[in-house]
Parts: sequence; structure tokens; C-alpha cells
Amino acid sequence: MMTKEKKKEVVSYLSNEFKNSQAIVVANFKSLTHKELEQLRQNANKAGVKVQVAKNTLGNIALKEAGLPELELVGESIFVWGGEDVIAPCKIADKFAEANKDKFIIKTGIIEGEAANLDKIMAFAKLPGKEELLGMLANVWLAPIRNFTVGLDNLRKKKEEAA
Repeated sequence: MMTKEKKKEVVSYLSNEFKNSQAIVVANFKSLTHKELEQLRQNANKAGVKVQVAKNTLGNIALKEAGLPELELVGESIFVWGGEDVIAPCKIADKFAEANKDKFIIKTGIIEGEAANLDKIMAFAKLPGKEELLGMLANVWLAPIRNFTVGLDNLRKKKEEAA
């Protein structure tokens, strides 16, 4: 049984976290083992994403206090959220749901302050992450330099053959 003081702490913590979050994913974690939950937390930590199990009423109070829309929460709920990154929480939840079918089921969420259904969450999960986008950008920026050096090298070889 959770004390009133503990409930207030949970709500306060979650509402402060949710205020600064771009994406919140809510999932049902029925019959997950402690070891599996720990794996989810480790994956989330690596990506800068946070995970918290909370009662539905406390979760909705925290959302309301954070100025976000309330969600229709049923069953056991686990909240997965991240600060500035919209994609990371969606990706973490999606990958974990794939690995733990029937045990971890994404129900709903909030993306950029608006309620999001499963389809919207999955669409964000399929987008390339921050690291992938930076890699793509670096490739685009480096391509002209790479082509220039290849061209210079070919010119050098041609000059050597001619001489």
C-alpha cells in the first residue's frame, strides 16, 4: 500500500519530468519479469530515456499537472519518456515490444504535447535517430571533399603515367 506522501512524491516527480519531455510512451507490461524490466531500464538509460511504473490515476494526475492531455489508461502502465528527443522513447519502446511480444504492449502516448495513438508512436519509432541523422549529414558534407581528393589522385596518376 502506497502512502499519501509517497503518491505525492511520484506525481511531483513525474509531472516535473513530463513538463520537459517531447515524447511519452505508455505501455502495458503484463507478466514481465524483473530481469526483463531491468533490461528495458538499461536500454533506456543508454539512450537517455527514463522509465517508470506508475498507477494509472497517478500517471494521469502527473500529466494534468504538467499541462498535458489525460490518457485513457487501463491495466498496468509503464511510462517511457525522454527530454528533447522525440524519437528515442518511441524507438526504445518499439524495440522492447518486438523482443517481448504479449508481455510489453504499447498502448498510447503523448508526442509534442498531443495525445498519440499506436500508429503515430510507431511512425516515430521508424524514423532515424539523432546519431543516424548526424551520420547522414556528415556523409553529405564530406562527399564533395571525398570526390575532390579522388579527382586529384586520378589526375596525379595520369600525370605520372604521361611522364
